[in-house]
Amino acid sequence: MLTQPTLLLNKAKCLANIERMANKARNANVVLRPHFKTHQSAEIGNWFKAHEVECITVSSIKMAVYFAQNGWTDITIAFPANIREWSTINELAAKINLNIVVESVETIKFLERHLTAPVGTYIKTDTGYGRTGIDAENYDGIQALLKELKTCKNLIFIGFLCHAGHTYNAGSKEDILQIMETSRQQLLALKTFMANDFPLIQISYGDTPSCSLSANYDGFDEIRPGNFVFYDTMQANLGSCSLDDIAVALACPVVSKHPERQEVVVHGGGVHLSKDYIIIDGQKYFGKAVTLEGNNWNCEQSLGSLAKVSQEHGIIKVPQEKFYQVNVGDMVAVLPVHSCLTANLMKRYLTTDGESIDMMR
Repeated sequence: MLTQPTLLLNKAKCLANIERMANKARNANVVLRPHFKTHQSAEIGNWFKAHEVECITVSSIKMAVYFAQNGWTDITIAFPANIREWSTINELAAKINLNIVVESVETIKFLERHLTAPVGTYIKTDTGYGRTGIDAENYDGIQALLKELKTCKNLIFIGFLCHAGHTYNAGSKEDILQIMETSRQQLLALKTFMANDFPLIQISYGDTPSCSLSANYDGFDEIRPGNFVFYDTMQANLGSCSLDDIAVALACPVVSKHPERQEVVVHGGGVHLSKDYIIIDGQKYFGKAVTLEGNNWNCEQSLGSLAKVSQEHGIIKVPQEKFYQVNVGDMVAVLPVHSCLTANLMKRYLTTDGESIDMMR
């Protein structure tokens, strides 16, 4: 019996999400290098192997070590290389095919001085997200990086890697696809410009919204979506998936009710779900509350929206006609806004069939 906040996983939905993306990549003749930061689980990672996935993406050297210890031998760390971890990078690169990303001459020079094992190296390229990476149209800056990489013995230049994270701020499916197309054209222009010196340039592209909505991966050598393994209400709001595709939900005990405010209080707050939110009709939205029977949730039986979260509390705004369907002591399910952060906070899954699945610690 569930007694406390518990992250539930519907394995069948998760497997269907994996199969759908793997088939899209296979049909487009592009490599699927899924981002494992979403699930962070060796067991869930193994589910990808049934679809001939052989290479993965992670977000830290710690995560790379974890998955290498669990049998993965081709790993890209899609986060700017942290030079303080050079010795671990070196140890791992001596054992597996390890790729890193760089965006500064300083990083390249430091790693080349300290590494003794060959490391595949991408230039992190910004195609409009504005978070990190060198601007895709900054040809002078990119040439400065390439000039340095040409002299390296242990940093082996592979190509350009980008994350089109600005798709998460798009207003429509058309906007998402346009961001993907703009990113494609910027990266292909770079590839053409550098082709004489680097004829084998690879292009690595990643984000879940556009990879879910499009089957046109022309020009990309690999795609790196991650969130698609679970999806969440943010993705459903963007149109990347349906609510029924969401493979995780946080089971939360109901601890209090306030009829005068039509609010139900659950044990399930920021430390369980994160404080990420989306804006719908001018209101903050931290998740969707639905009914729960045993370990199974029903996304068609909405109980309202998670309107507020503090550290341990979650406040659900429940429509009047459903308010008295919920009682203190009940368990309800919350479909998270950002499943990656929720999984990272909870550190363990309970499948709807009752199986416990651990994550990286």
